[in-house]
Amino acid sequence: MATMASFFFPIPTINGCTKSSPLVPLHRFNLPQPPSFFPLTFCPFPSRFPFLLTSSHFVRFASTSSDALPFSDGPPEEDPLHSLAEARLAVSEYLQRFGVSEDESVSIASNSPRFLKMLVDGVRELDETSMWVSWSKEGGEQPLVDDFGFKEKVGLMAMEKGDHGKVAFLESVGMNLSSAMNVARYLSGEMLPSLIYKVKYMKGLFFSGSGDGEVIGKNARRMMTNLSIPPDDDVQQTLSFFEKIEARRGGLDMLCSNEESFRLLLESFPHMLFLSVESHVKPVVEFLENIGIPKERTRSMFLLFPPIIFFDTEVLKSRILAFEEVGIEATTVGKLLLKYPWITANCIQGNLKQIVSFLELEKVPNASIINAISSWPLILGSSTSKLQLMVDRFGGLGVQSKKLGQVIATSPQILLQKPQEFLQVVSYLEELGFDKGSVGRIITRCPEISATSVEKTLKRKIEFLISIGVSKTHLPRAIRKYPELLVSDPDKTLLPRIRYLRQRGFSERDIAFMVGRFSPVLGYSIEEVLRPKLDFLVNIMEKSIKEVVDYPRYFSYSLEKKIVPRFRVLKGINVECSLKDMLGKNDEEFAVQFMGYKGTEH
Repeated sequence: MATMASFFFPIPTINGCTKSSPLVPLHRFNLPQPPSFFPLTFCPFPSRFPFLLTSSHFVRFASTSSDALPFSDGPPEEDPLHSLAEARLAVSEYLQRFGVSEDESVSIASNSPRFLKMLVDGVRELDETSMWVSWSKEGGEQPLVDDFGFKEKVGLMAMEKGDHGKVAFLESVGMNLSSAMNVARYLSGEMLPSLIYKVKYMKGLFFSGSGDGEVIGKNARRMMTNLSIPPDDDVQQTLSFFEKIEARRGGLDMLCSNEESFRLLLESFPHMLFLSVESHVKPVVEFLENIGIPKERTRSMFLLFPPIIFFDTEVLKSRILAFEEVGIEATTVGKLLLKYPWITANCIQGNLKQIVSFLELEKVPNASIINAISSWPLILGSSTSKLQLMVDRFGGLGVQSKKLGQVIATSPQILLQKPQEFLQVVSYLEELGFDKGSVGRIITRCPEISATSVEKTLKRKIEFLISIGVSKTHLPRAIRKYPELLVSDPDKTLLPRIRYLRQRGFSERDIAFMVGRFSPVLGYSIEEVLRPKLDFLVNIMEKSIKEVVDYPRYFSYSLEKKIVPRFRVLKGINVECSLKDMLGKNDEEFAVQFMGYKGTEH
């Protein structure tokens, strides 16, 4: 058993420690963990106490329930609350010897219960076995401890551990004791105040900022869901970190939660404590700011992909260069990093060229490819075989080449849709009376339709159109003219425009008739289109609003470029005509009919 344990640490005994075994090589993230059978009271740092720990003052601590005392089982002879306060005071004074402030030392001692328990158990074991004398003599010329009090013994035991306060501090920031001891062993050259500064800086880097936890959590889920290529070590470690957060109450929405998430962050990426703040971390943050990532938003990027903090600036430059080589500007890469920090991972970098080559073979224009990646970089986490499934579905509707480019340039996320969900939307549109070619044209015009739910979105929109008076006969025409109706929010978009038209004097029947003939009427802004054009119609042209019922396309023409100039021409020659005659002709036809021109030569 001792042989196995020494693979990680030197074997301790009450009377001393054996010679340390060689250090185990470090992996970037996973540090070797002590086996579960190894007692927590061992001494991984072979040293002896160099001086006597004494104190003549007492620090007041908050009262603590005896149920939460970090002591061994069995009723202690002394007052447990007093013993706890004494043990905390001993650890606090021990920490102050390494340059930690009194307030900081009290906080650490109060938040490292398992470390305290380890010390207290060690003291009691030596007390019960009367081994203090032999234990102190083994190191050579050591102070006698027969007359020491409990607090002094705890202090001596802490000194004997030889970690210089790092174990207590690491536990106080969330690490479990075994991890804290393992990490502290590799931080032997780090001064405790320096380590405290580093941890505070890292915590601020990852967890200071605005309350956008739900947004970051949503992005984390999206990144996990849309990954269909084999992850590299960095992404796999990030996925494991996400899974730990997801298993907690609140799930990934708590990714920005300071205490619990920071503990899991350190547990998942303990090697970040080995980075130099001044020579590594700060230059990385400065580099990210220089490519367009505001400092206040770096925490989102670091939380969604913690391994990026291990990349130095030269590595980051090489990863950005890969995007410039496919035509994406360097200034755009900063925005991509905020949307999808995994673009710096090796697996995503390798998939980038495969995605570009795949879309080029499908004859998608290069500009559309760049727009798709820039607006929805999550497609870079998808395998080309998965994308092929959706491309084939679009091809069956006649959406190919430039049309496909048009679709993915505006809604690239559709390529990540499940094929069966896409087919449900197509089947429903066919039930409404559209053939495959018409369905393809509708989706090309409004790609978002293919990503909607039939039950929760499409059927409800159809029911809404019927409820405002659009007949089932006119439904296909209304959808074909303005497919955006199927993805417009009735409460925020459609109903306010209907209410405005009612206020201007249109009846429900008038509105239904206009929507049936020219459905885009419900897509126009009230302030930018409907109000100014109705005001000009009624106040300047002195026409009845009923003329718009007969010709709702009136709203589609530019007020400044077409409606006003033609009205002035007709008024100048004192001619009255319908809105259709006034606006439905092209410029040459209008000139021939109303201005006496006889051909294009005039």
